[in-house]
Amino acid sequence: MGKASLTTPLLFQSKRLCFSVLYLFTTLFLAIYVSLSPTKCIFRSSPFDPIQAPLFSYPPNYGEHKYAISTVRSSCTSPVHFSDYWMVLKKIQDSCRNSTMFLPGLRYIQGNADTFGGNLSTQKRISYFDHRDDGKEVPCGFMKEFSISKSDRIAMEKCGGVVVVSAIFADHDKIRQPKGLGSRTLENVCFFMFVDDTTLKGLDYHKVISTESQEYKVGAWRLVRVSSQHLYKNPAMNGVIPKYLVHRLFPNSKYSIWVDAKLQLVVDPLLLIHSLVISENVDMAISKHPFFMEEVGDIESLKLQMETYCGLGLKPWTQDKLPYTSDVPDSALILRKHGMRSNLFSCLLFNELEAFNPRDQLAFAYVRDKMRPKVKMNMFEVEVFEHIAVEFRHNLKHSGTKLPQSSKTKRASPDLFANGTCSMCDSYLLEMWGEPRN
Repeated sequence: MGKASLTTPLLFQSKRLCFSVLYLFTTLFLAIYVSLSPTKCIFRSSPFDPIQAPLFSYPPNYGEHKYAISTVRSSCTSPVHFSDYWMVLKKIQDSCRNSTMFLPGLRYIQGNADTFGGNLSTQKRISYFDHRDDGKEVPCGFMKEFSISKSDRIAMEKCGGVVVVSAIFADHDKIRQPKGLGSRTLENVCFFMFVDDTTLKGLDYHKVISTESQEYKVGAWRLVRVSSQHLYKNPAMNGVIPKYLVHRLFPNSKYSIWVDAKLQLVVDPLLLIHSLVISENVDMAISKHPFFMEEVGDIESLKLQMETYCGLGLKPWTQDKLPYTSDVPDSALILRKHGMRSNLFSCLLFNELEAFNPRDQLAFAYVRDKMRPKVKMNMFEVEVFEHIAVEFRHNLKHSGTKLPQSSKTKRASPDLFANGTCSMCDSYLLEMWGEPRN
């Protein structure tokens, strides 16, 4: 009587078949996991060899990760899919090499309020111009002198591809290093942070830098000292200059990302530019606002601005404004392809902020709707914003620095437009609230 013997099932006799079945079940599991996980807004098709070593070693007392704000959303209606890092790197490199752009030069001009639509005094100023598609020039310039060193300006002009820009004035925030950078990103992306003397003193106090140095580097960031002598009294307005005139400060860059210093990027900027700007075929990308604001700003300035825009035809958002999906942006993160439309939009918006106040929610919709040619814009969901950046509160304590005195900010009250105080906006408010007109 023969002995019974155990044989290996045919399924396990082929290594290739085993690997195929394992791959099939793995991909099915991932697909089910993704479909049942709506909070996942960021998807990558492949790993991209991120930098593992810390970009900078901070002194223990600096606390670069203090005051983080937790933002957990229960859903994600428009997830972002990132392509392969190496493909994105090559595509952006090729795009920057093949891009050409005309940049007008400096001009001395005689300006006044009627000429610029703002509150400029009648004196000679250095200004730049951007051009509309009909060839007409639009003033776009530094309404205050933005004094930086010659070596910094040379370094800024050498940045010919992608630039990431931020700013800290009045020691208002901490320097935080970007995370998730690909292994070639620091070779292809410039990181510039503009700071004033007050911020430098705070960094020196914490031993992050030495003010005796000629140049300042903190991890990925090159710090650019801006002389406080000619700056605005309002630190927020000083930040508007590199925020919206980045194409002037970096005349040879092709793409830019503005990052408020209260944010920490956690996704590679090349992937962000590719997915949110290039793949969407837009001039710029910006997040929708999460429907809350820390402060409104000076109430009288706000009322004047609102009355002005209502009188000039500002309309609340309706479906008639599509493809623009919102009138209210969160401008803490702005991604741009430098070109005629985005440059013109940024210049016009800067002029409005200089004329009224640095809070850009009202001016954003007004300029966007009135501008010709129309700017192509990707206004992505708040959930996406919260997955590509970590938000922190501003410095709650200032270390070793004496802050400049500023006027007390007036807060908005519920009766902002009550009792006819903004009569020119009556129709705007009735349309926005859906109430019948008399």
